[in-house]
Amino acid sequence: MSSIKLADRDHTLLSGEAGEGPRLAMSIVVRMAQVVNAPELLDISGAHIDSSLYQGPATLEFAERLADGGSRVQVPTTLNVSGVDVDGWRDWSVPEDWAGPARRQMEAYERMGCEPTWTCAPYQTQARPVLGEQVAWGESSAIIFANSVLGARTERYPDLLDICCAVTGRAPFAGLHLTENRKGQVLIDLARVPSKLADDPAFYPVLGHWIGLQAAGRNPVLDGLSVQPEEDDLKALGAAMASSGSVALFHWVGHTPEAPDIATAFQETEPVECFSVGLEDLREARDDLGSGLSESDGLDLVVLGSPHFSLSEFKRLAALVQGRERSPAVRMLITTSRGVRMLAHKAGYLGIVEAFGAELTVDTCILTTPMLPDDIRRLMTNSAKYAYYAPGLLERAVAFGSLRDCVESAVIGRVTRDDGIWIV
Repeated sequence: MSSIKLADRDHTLLSGEAGEGPRLAMSIVVRMAQVVNAPELLDISGAHIDSSLYQGPATLEFAERLADGGSRVQVPTTLNVSGVDVDGWRDWSVPEDWAGPARRQMEAYERMGCEPTWTCAPYQTQARPVLGEQVAWGESSAIIFANSVLGARTERYPDLLDICCAVTGRAPFAGLHLTENRKGQVLIDLARVPSKLADDPAFYPVLGHWIGLQAAGRNPVLDGLSVQPEEDDLKALGAAMASSGSVALFHWVGHTPEAPDIATAFQETEPVECFSVGLEDLREARDDLGSGLSESDGLDLVVLGSPHFSLSEFKRLAALVQGRERSPAVRMLITTSRGVRMLAHKAGYLGIVEAFGAELTVDTCILTTPMLPDDIRRLMTNSAKYAYYAPGLLERAVAFGSLRDCVESAVIGRVTRDDGIWIV
């Protein structure tokens, strides 16, 4: 510990004067600072906690030990998805012996003063960190959004360390908190991308999946394409990169705050590697997101909302399903936050979507709670993150398609995709 410069308050917390919970949290922060060779700790102004997800007795015990030991967060702190939809878990196949402990873990984090947001996209309804603001965020899609789209600064905070940073208000001064570690490393040349493909929302998760595989944890810089991505496009792009390539920061020249031009994005250095992506590469990446399902195969569930469905996505979905009938053979599930559900209800989108037969789950998602019954074996999604993780985590076959493809498949009762934009 002597190798790390600590403030007086850090020593106070380590001494246990503020209680056992804060002492434990600070000891973990300091130990992790040693692991990453941080010379000192920094003050953070906010946190987003992935540790709130119930993963078994150990995560529950840790949360309750912190809360019972007097821990209280020192900065505004949002909570990622939990292990259970508190009000709706009985509508699915969640075991009671899972729901009970998951709820206890949620309560422990609320006792520590965290905001009960229960979403992987807190930026949709909560105050956002701004350019240059130092925060400690967990959850891969939230981390890359904060770093890239908002220009805030956070490392890839793992479960358990994120809440310790929130309780102490401190974090290791290392990684992406440092300006020199935020420079671009690989150049992604988008000049060969057809304009008709770039105008479709399905382009962004597929591009993110491809970039993640090439970047492999390095900071990519995108350039060479005249397009105006919406926030949901950037959300899908980043989430896909984080899933396939553990990317925590990307720059897009002219679109993200730390990349007004290519020289600034690379901090006046040269890229260590350059990639050019075209239609054939993206078509292969799209097909790579499918696992075990092809067109004309039967379908059990269309699942949307990873990261959590936004208000604008509800608007687009409502326009696609209004006045239409879903096949009784196919269920549709949307995962979203409490806050966005409320906004979608007020805007009138929720009634249209539910009239189509879509079901909502809040606070959690299919990847983090055992909610799917055994007879749901074939999924379709417009989320690259769902498509990437579901075969391994859920042992289900998955088809990837656009939001429109997902709706058409739910109506017809089998997998169907419009390949027009993916053909030369």
